[in-house]
Amino acid sequence: MKEVNIETLKKAANSLMFDMSDEQYEQLLKEFQIVLKQMEVIGTLEGVDELEPMTFPFDNSITYLRKDEAGVPLNSREATKNAKEVLLGQIKLPKVI
Repeated sequence: MKEVNIETLKKAANSLMFDMSDEQYEQLLKEFQIVLKQMEVIGTLEGVDELEPMTFPFDNSITYLRKDEAGVPLNSREATKNAKEVLLGQIKLPKVI
């Protein structure tokens, strides 16, 4: 495992295009060291390698998404009736750069 140090954190921050103060880097390094120690302890537990990784702590079979079924499309008037501004039958939005 690669060692995490201030330079590694600064390189990662630079690649993500943000920077922090030296105090913030020191705090982040302390937090990384805690996480790495926790990972070491977890790695020593028997049977950890046999467990299946999980993304949620319990089974979640409930889904709130509706089925994707084709329906009758809205006509232009219905689609634009609540729009703040309409131009040539289309919703006009502010320019985004």
